[in-house]
Amino acid sequence: MKSNRGTAGTTRLANSGTVISVRGSVVDIRFDEQLPPIYSVLRAGAEKQIVIEVLAQLDARSVRGIALTPTQGLARGTAVEDTGGPLTVPVGKGILSRMFDVFGNAIDRQEAPTDVEWRTVHQTPPALARRSTKSEVFETGIKVIDVLVPLERGGKAGLFGGAGVGKTVLLTEMIHNMIKHQEGVSIFCGIGERCREGEELYREMKEAGVLQNMVMVFGQMNEPPGSRFRVGHAALTMAEYFRDDEHRDVLLLIDNIFRFLQAGMEVSGMMGQMPSRLGYQPTMGTELSRLEERIANTDTGAITSIQAVYVPADDLTDPAAVHTFSHLSASIVLSRKRASEGLYPAIDLLQSSSKMATPGIVGERHYLLAQEIRRTLAQYEDLKDVIAMLGLEQLSPDDRKVVARARRLERFLTQPFFATEQFSGIKGQLVSLKDSLDGCERILKDEFKDYPESALYMIGAIDEAKKKVQADKPAAKAEPGPKPEPEVEHAADTHAS
Repeated sequence: MKSNRGTAGTTRLANSGTVISVRGSVVDIRFDEQLPPIYSVLRAGAEKQIVIEVLAQLDARSVRGIALTPTQGLARGTAVEDTGGPLTVPVGKGILSRMFDVFGNAIDRQEAPTDVEWRTVHQTPPALARRSTKSEVFETGIKVIDVLVPLERGGKAGLFGGAGVGKTVLLTEMIHNMIKHQEGVSIFCGIGERCREGEELYREMKEAGVLQNMVMVFGQMNEPPGSRFRVGHAALTMAEYFRDDEHRDVLLLIDNIFRFLQAGMEVSGMMGQMPSRLGYQPTMGTELSRLEERIANTDTGAITSIQAVYVPADDLTDPAAVHTFSHLSASIVLSRKRASEGLYPAIDLLQSSSKMATPGIVGERHYLLAQEIRRTLAQYEDLKDVIAMLGLEQLSPDDRKVVARARRLERFLTQPFFATEQFSGIKGQLVSLKDSLDGCERILKDEFKDYPESALYMIGAIDEAKKKVQADKPAAKAEPGPKPEPEVEHAADTHAS
């Protein structure tokens, strides 16, 4: 690449062209000598700061490209230089604890990393012969996920939800848990997200002391669609280096895969392609597959991916959500209703599913327990209409027991997060799968039927409920009557004084 650029600067032979038209981010360029191949990177402008990627060859002399940077100052007749290769990003140990843009430039106000190798972002997926065929569970330390929606090592899990239901918080918590408790590398890829979120994540990871095993790649909301469309491939190239060259397990977090499809839709529209259903690009399935198929568990290591998926208007039948579903081994659906009830993480326990939840993978006990939890919650869902119309007293004794169990399970499956400590004031908890299963089993056996539901809310292991009740008992004896009022008055008195 360097020699090619050198010759371009002096002789301006086959790798030089001229702009023939500019329409927003779409640029048509004429090459008289040699046509650059698809995905070639071209540079134009005073300091060659305008980067264009070739996406189509129009005829024997001209190509059409999409600009990955703003095109201000670009005009007809401007000279364009072919770099002789595709878009590349740095890989190596030097990229750890750093933050990059789609071009591999460091954006964390530090010196550019040394001792790195530059690789193309357009890698092919691993061959079937190299892929691992055994299924292993990937423990997260989050009760509701480990019990009901177990994730697959080397698999892809989707976090589906509308705006403001907690996708980014859940991703942040998983980064914290993975790096603290598993010797792996985390790569965070922000596609079309807000710059505020990137800055906050960087600061939080630095304070948590987990930045040394982490890489961040951002294509922000204000960047051109071409840049947002390629940032996922850039992050995957870095993840593949740690998997294939260093034989380490990688956790790849993508926030948000919908923005990748949205960027593709913008690029497709600008390139003049006929839109498909709901205005999406006709090539959506191919573009998503090209990215998703590179995420795999191989003989050298595994890339486990957790992807936030924004669902337009909370509609799970939207083509973007449907296409993403087909690639996933687990789907975690976030519910606005649960979030409004304060049940965090706001995971819809009945709509979320995982292909790992089978007796052969998680074991007989875990499988039967998960099925019993789902059955109890489904029965409670059916009874909600009766309760709303006639009241709890009109239910049969057996149905009342089901409701009590379901409500206690819902509260036990909430969990305080390390990512939200500063907002909630409750210390974050990491809960082992054994503790999670024990707690659910004991609730289903009615061991906690005499405990108030609030005792099971926002705790870690189930034994904390007993400590919580014992801590509340002296206060209850000193001041009889309903508990909530005295506590509120007491808080108000303290505040006033």
